[in-house]
Amino acid sequence: MKGVKGAKCQPPAAPPAGEVLTELFPCTPFDKAFANRWAPEHQLLSADHSHVSLSLDRSSAPGVGFQSTSAYVSGLFSGAMKLPGNPYTAGVVISFYLSNADIFPNEHDEVNFSLLGRIPGEEFILQTSIYANGSTDTGREQRIRLWFDPTKDYHHYTIVWTSKHIVFYVDDTPIRELSRAMVKEQYPIKKMFVYGTIWDGSNWATNGGKFTANYTYAPFIAEFSHFVSNGCKMKSPTTMQLNHNQDSSIDCDCEFNLIPAKLNRYQRRSISWVQQNYMTYNYCDDSQRYPKTLPECLPLPDAEL
Repeated sequence: MKGVKGAKCQPPAAPPAGEVLTELFPCTPFDKAFANRWAPEHQLLSADHSHVSLSLDRSSAPGVGFQSTSAYVSGLFSGAMKLPGNPYTAGVVISFYLSNADIFPNEHDEVNFSLLGRIPGEEFILQTSIYANGSTDTGREQRIRLWFDPTKDYHHYTIVWTSKHIVFYVDDTPIRELSRAMVKEQYPIKKMFVYGTIWDGSNWATNGGKFTANYTYAPFIAEFSHFVSNGCKMKSPTTMQLNHNQDSSIDCDCEFNLIPAKLNRYQRRSISWVQQNYMTYNYCDDSQRYPKTLPECLPLPDAEL
């Protein structure tokens, strides 16, 4: 059969329509949920506390960032980000993530959005990663290209973390889900803080470290806005610690009713759309790094398809 001449088949310009999740919650003023953590003199907060700029240059390296004032055990956490528009941003990493490395340095958990800088002619890459109980050798990283230019406008990056699953959203489009049932004890359940950072990841971020940060192009400015912190806080965060057998939603102070318990078929279709058209790296396909297939990468039994 002869091929049909014409333009190459291109993926749709936008993901399948889905529920607008971030509009279900009010914005959280920066000063009500966050505080400067690294290089505060390189952070500029707007008068209405809705917007913060982080500026990375040679004097603020290795990084600039803020941290939530509370630790959470579940919730929905979102920030709109606009990335540096400098012609060269290789080696620069802009992150919005959950972590407890300061509390549990030897068995820390992390749920991470990282946007990796680019050389001229290329594009930012979005990496999501998940660590649990200090298993930093198992980062469960996925990388995708974006279907928009993240330097031109603000876009929402959202993490939903419950006792059942973790879901990453970009502009309310789910791009990835990890089920607790699939990974068992390798699932983050201990309390975590929320962070926003810009930092120098020269040794790995762009083409595996081939291109490093060049501060003649500085400052690199990351803009954060439209925060949502709808999380469940520990009632006694200094004395309580969840162990691996406890449910991460217990002993909470917040209402969780508006966060869907599971994804619908349209949202699952969105994940498939992203992964089929935009994924550039999936840890499940990396047999050199993971010669033994990880549990969540195994094919589902026929009964579950």
